[in-house]
Amino acid sequence: MKTVHEAAVETPVVAEADVVVVGGGPAGFAAAVAAARNGSKVLLLERYGYLGGMASGGMVVLLDDMCDRNGKTVAGIAQEIVDRMVAAGGAVTPPLEECFKQDVELWWRWARWGFEDFYARTTPHPTTYGASFDPECWKQISLEMSAEAGVALRMHSWFSRAIVEDGRLSAVIMETKAGRQAIAGRVFIDATGDGDVFASAGAPFVHGTYMLTLVHRLAAVDVERAIRFEREHPGEARELNAAVKRIIGGSWDFWWLRTPREGIIWCNCPHLHGLNGLSVEDLTQLEAEARRRFTKAVVWVRANMPGFEHAYILDAAPQAGVRQTRLLEGEYVLTKEDVAGRRQFPDVIGRGRDYFMPYRCMLPKGIDGLLVTGRCFSATSEAQKLAREIPPCMVMGEAAGTAAAMTIEAGGEPRAVDVGALQRRLLAQGMDLGSPAPTGAAGIVATGGT
Repeated sequence: MKTVHEAAVETPVVAEADVVVVGGGPAGFAAAVAAARNGSKVLLLERYGYLGGMASGGMVVLLDDMCDRNGKTVAGIAQEIVDRMVAAGGAVTPPLEECFKQDVELWWRWARWGFEDFYARTTPHPTTYGASFDPECWKQISLEMSAEAGVALRMHSWFSRAIVEDGRLSAVIMETKAGRQAIAGRVFIDATGDGDVFASAGAPFVHGTYMLTLVHRLAAVDVERAIRFEREHPGEARELNAAVKRIIGGSWDFWWLRTPREGIIWCNCPHLHGLNGLSVEDLTQLEAEARRRFTKAVVWVRANMPGFEHAYILDAAPQAGVRQTRLLEGEYVLTKEDVAGRRQFPDVIGRGRDYFMPYRCMLPKGIDGLLVTGRCFSATSEAQKLAREIPPCMVMGEAAGTAAAMTIEAGGEPRAVDVGALQRRLLAQGMDLGSPAPTGAAGIVATGGT
């Protein structure tokens, strides 16, 4: 491969903070808000002009993995943003008592058919399993929550490289329209989704793969007519939906779900397999091929499906739906058996549906001053596929931000955080760490336990 020589340059340090979060997706947003609420000076860096990552830019507008058969499991900032979106009229939620049944088919049928029961409500349900929400509402509420917490934002800043000195991350280099800029900090949180920071810093990782998706939405759909047809003519509806999925070439069982916005449906498809989410060539192929498929599909549904006669493509997600790329090999690697077996850990810092995450999954080996949160946390490829949903990623983010603030308070390193004290603080913030809750005994350290 040909190369070019780049001359050495001096990069200006344009900002400093106690805690620097790289990536403003759900996990990074939760980390930044949590660190700021715990008293740290926080700077949140984001490459796009909005917060939300896969929730907003990726338009993954359906939240799940927030309860098990016994009740709600995800709380804290993840629940707070749901409540605030509901109050703003930008989200709807299913009945909690039905969620606890853990009937997956029921959940998806609610997302397809059940919104009409919620439009008539004047008071939101006090506790919720998840939500269907509008991505623009997420952007606005996350900005409001960040500002209220005192988080400083630097958007349109693309991570370039990590500066490591004596085994410790001391700064990150960002590419901007104004040129290369350096951001210095005491503790950094990698919430890039792809592990860009820890990879550049030299932490060990593996490269996992999973399908890529370009989510899109259709407008001018007569949703009530479409649902009525499916209920009254289930056989014919199955055949028509199967035909659409053949055109799309990759879809979940339900290729469309309704949204809180009248006449707008959400299409979490098409899925393309065998592509690398870190490859420019593969990401380009996703953009072009996905658009070719769903453009063809909308022409077909207009001609063949009741309720879709006037449908058109409202928008496609500005961010490619990348589910898995780099995965940290941290102080502990979560396994599929841990998730499926509902294994509990002495250093638990949060949970998803019915699985638990230990603090050590956020600690890179050999690099100080860095925590990792979100879908690039330390897990095997198979475990990450089961534990990568947005709400549990936000739980990890809140724990990472809280731990970063405690690191600043103690003047130490993230791996030296007293996990018992961290657990007590998370419980005080309303987090759910399982039942029975950890005792919060002092002296549990990040590299200890099993």
